[in-house]
Amino acid sequence: MHTGKIKKVVSDRGFGFISDTDGREVFFHQSSLIDVQFDAIKEEQKVEFEVENSPKGPRAVNVRIVKE
Repeated sequence: MHTGKIKKVVSDRGFGFISDTDGREVFFHQSSLIDVQFDAIKEEQKVEFEVENSPKGPRAVNVRIVKE
């Protein structure tokens, strides 16, 4: 499991990017969210996620908000 923060949300397109603790930027799609609606996602929220390879590079899956 990886951790990071939501870096950017492209709400009209249904995707965004996560900045993980290793400093890399990982794409996520709204279909990858667990237990949260896409419109509730905010930049700088802490998340945990898994990474899988896709034809366009790494992609975050099973994205969950970390409760503080």
